[in-house]
Amino acid sequence: MKRSNNIFNQDHVCPWWLISLFDNPVRRFFHQPEKIFKAYINQDMTIFDIGCGMGYFTIGLAKLLGNKGKVIAIDLQPKMLNGVKLRAAKAGVIQQVQLQQCNSDDLGINDIGDFALTFWMVHEVPDIKHFMFQIFQSLKSKGKYLLVEPIIHVSKSKFLTIMDVALHTGFKRVDQPDISFSRAVLFEK
Repeated sequence: MKRSNNIFNQDHVCPWWLISLFDNPVRRFFHQPEKIFKAYINQDMTIFDIGCGMGYFTIGLAKLLGNKGKVIAIDLQPKMLNGVKLRAAKAGVIQQVQLQQCNSDDLGINDIGDFALTFWMVHEVPDIKHFMFQIFQSLKSKGKYLLVEPIIHVSKSKFLTIMDVALHTGFKRVDQPDISFSRAVLFEK
């Protein structure tokens, strides 16, 4: 397969075994879910953690929800979702977490959500326009979407291109939170 430099045709997905490099206890010093999401989350929400990996943010979001809401952890790789299941059970939040395997061109979201998160993963998506459309369609009116990309791996130019796709999809930019080692923007439907 020929590799393209166009962000709309990338063929890279972070392998499950690489997650331990950035999904570890040290990460809590830089990415504290309570601080990042507290202003955006209410206890009765339905949240989509898209590209959830092993569930670092899934667990944090589920804890913020308490017993009333749910986090739908969506990932392409079964090993990632298995990791989420084990971690959610260990953290005591398995009742608030729903696992969903997607494929490369369909998130398979059947629920309507209040909040969507993509953390360090949109740059891996082969069709960002279609991806953004699916997120937009899955959110309630006034639903929020937090887009976060790694500052080291995704250039400012690429991030602005991704952001522009979201804006053309219909999202409105409402905030630009400061998240360590990241470029981030909060959108509203």
